[in-house]
Amino acid sequence: MSVIVWVYVFCVGACIGSFLNVCILRWPADESVIRPRSKCPRCGNGLAWYDNIPVVSWFVLRARCRSCGLPISPLYPTVEALTGLIWVASVDYAGPTFLALRLAIFVTILLGIAVTDLREYVIPDGFTVTGLLFVIAASIAGVFLGGDYPFAGPLDALFGACVGAGAITIVGWLGEVALKKEAMGFGDSTLMAMSGAALGPGRALLTVLIAAVLGAAAFLLMVIPIAWLRARARKVEFETPLVPFGVFLAPASVVALFWGDPLLTWYIGHLTG
Repeated sequence: MSVIVWVYVFCVGACIGSFLNVCILRWPADESVIRPRSKCPRCGNGLAWYDNIPVVSWFVLRARCRSCGLPISPLYPTVEALTGLIWVASVDYAGPTFLALRLAIFVTILLGIAVTDLREYVIPDGFTVTGLLFVIAASIAGVFLGGDYPFAGPLDALFGACVGAGAITIVGWLGEVALKKEAMGFGDSTLMAMSGAALGPGRALLTVLIAAVLGAAAFLLMVIPIAWLRARARKVEFETPLVPFGVFLAPASVVALFWGDPLLTWYIGHLTG
């Protein structure tokens, strides 16, 4: 495809990333993502259309609000650019097909989940419930439109949703027993219902395993040392911090989607060999 087509796909993805920013900011606060129009979170001034062009406006404004002059977070252009790249990568993988659309929307939702959980320690139902309904509907549509792989078919989607939600609920219960406090929120269960529906039961379990390994490594190598140093600097009692598990479930879902089958084959072969 020509450069113009790739630029067009990126721009479409970046525009969707702009809306994704709205969801990331408003859903945790139980605010509408439709109204009011975009505004500066500091001064509350509504943004003109030319101050709301994905990626471009942030650079044109030199990362500062036109009204109050306060800094604009780099989160906005980062999410927009990443979403644009997700859409480009999806079309590059599958061409201009229904499968590319499924990939782009699924990974975009996972990006929104990861960023929101990292910022707010919450996974809004707006992401997971919408994503679950989309994934199941797309699995049915895929039967007629073709191009299912690497997504699960309709029956595996339903089974995978149950397995994914059940597995993460058990992991959360075990974490609660070990840490003596809540270790997993309901949002993680609905996230794994969505991912399980996309991946099927086998890769859903693999997703939980990959996320657990990534989370444990980050917890031991980064979160605990940083929390301990902060406690010492502030001269307060050290408390075991919580880790937003959705931050790890989201990329683990992408890994399982594309490389889950080879990983499972290798693992089973290693056990039986």
